[in-house]
Amino acid sequence: MESLCIIVPKKDGEKTRQKLIELGAIDKNLKIKSDGEYLLIPIIRQVEGYDVGKEDFEILIKDESVVDALGFIPAYEIVGDIAIIDQYESDAQQIADVMIRNKKIKTVLQAASSVTGEYRTRELTFLAGEKRTETLYRENGCRYLLDVAKVYFTPRLATERMRIAEQVKGGDKVVDMFAGVGPFSVLIAKKFPGAQVIAIDKNPDAIKYLRENVRLNKLHNVSIREGDAREEIKGISEADHVIMNLPHSGLEFLDAAFGAIKKGGVIHFYAIAHEDDLFDGLFRKIEESARLANVSVIPLDRRIVRPYAPYQYNVCIDFQVT
Repeated sequence: MESLCIIVPKKDGEKTRQKLIELGAIDKNLKIKSDGEYLLIPIIRQVEGYDVGKEDFEILIKDESVVDALGFIPAYEIVGDIAIIDQYESDAQQIADVMIRNKKIKTVLQAASSVTGEYRTRELTFLAGEKRTETLYRENGCRYLLDVAKVYFTPRLATERMRIAEQVKGGDKVVDMFAGVGPFSVLIAKKFPGAQVIAIDKNPDAIKYLRENVRLNKLHNVSIREGDAREEIKGISEADHVIMNLPHSGLEFLDAAFGAIKKGGVIHFYAIAHEDDLFDGLFRKIEESARLANVSVIPLDRRIVRPYAPYQYNVCIDFQVT
């Protein structure tokens, strides 16, 4: 969710956090996040003497006891009852020993690699609690069963997923080209029972959980296709929305998306971009791909979804195809 925030260098993060707690200004329901050399601390009101901005934040599941016990702010995310500590945290075992005291957390893992490979997975190291990687995650009124070691999933896109879902109308045809376990597809199908959702993914484990999540959420308007999106999208036409959440290589699949979208339909395109050129260069590439497909594109919205790496951001461009 969007919130006011204080932007401070990481070296001043803990001191600033304590001061904001004293002032009663910190938003304890939202997760502090990192952006390069800075921390973004969510607040509930304006505070004099600080640089204030606006950002989207993940809703917190942890309590303040973790930070209080450690004396610093650890980098991690929680998926269901599994906590995953950032791979660059040097005090991972200490963090895990503290976090496992939280009754809501049953397993603590640490990322041992970045998200890589054809199926966008990462290696994980077990640190504490129950030795497992499968969990049940709840978001926006939906339930998702998944294995964090076998599929790509991040809770940090919860706000973004709802933003896209709110653009859909009942009766729309929606193609989710890289559906994973279904966080876009399930949410849209549940929010709009009259919509037709086609969910595609090539990871067999993701497909297994996607099928289970459709069942868990009692949906009857999701069609699942297993295989390469370029092949599986063939034969689909007149889609009102195409979701392309494959930020590292989505450009390679644009021609296939153009073949499925209707005149006036909207493509939601995700990419990783450098802060020196977040949108313009990317949109020129989209326009070039559109020319090759004999269609035109009109930009509707562009936004930073979240920081990805130093000087790099996960961005989204929504554009209409004409």
